[in-house]
Amino acid sequence: MVWQKYNGEKIHTPINDAVEEIIKREAYLGNKLKVYIGTDSQVKRGIVEFATVIVFLREHKGGFMFINRDKIFRRIGIKERMLIEVQKSIDVAYQLCPLLDQYHIDLEVHVDINTNPNFESNIALKEAMGYIMGMGFQFRAKPESFASTNCANKMVQ
Repeated sequence: MVWQKYNGEKIHTPINDAVEEIIKREAYLGNKLKVYIGTDSQVKRGIVEFATVIVFLREHKGGFMFINRDKIFRRIGIKERMLIEVQKSIDVAYQLCPLLDQYHIDLEVHVDINTNPNFESNIALKEAMGYIMGMGFQFRAKPESFASTNCANKMVQ
C-alpha cells in the first residue's frame, strides 16, 4: 500500500513506522491523540476509486491524515462496494491495532453508510456493523463517521 500525506508527499516508510513516529512526536509535544480510520469510494466511468484515511486528531488542537488510494476496474453493486470499503478500513485498523494498543490510543472505524433506511448505502449497514464490532473495533456510521464521510470523501471527489 502506498500512503501519502494530505499535501501529496509520499510516505516512504512502512505505515506502522510512520504512525509510530507520529505517536512519539505528538506525545513529546504533549498532545493526546485519537485515531479514526475510514474509507469512501466513487464510481467514475465504470472505475471504482477508493480512498482510505487514517485521521489523527489532537485533543483541542486539530488534526491531520494519511491517505491511501486504490481502484477497481470493474462494475460492482452498491452493497459489495460498501463492504469493500469496510474491508479496506478493517485491514488498516487490524494492522495498526497492536501499535495503538501499545501506546493506549483510542481507535474508531468509520463507514460511509447511512443509518437512514431511505438511502441506498443502508443495505450494507447490518453486515458492516457486525463485521467491525465482531473484530473488536468501535464503529461509527453516518452522520457520526467524519473520517469516511468527510475526509475520505474529499479524496475521491
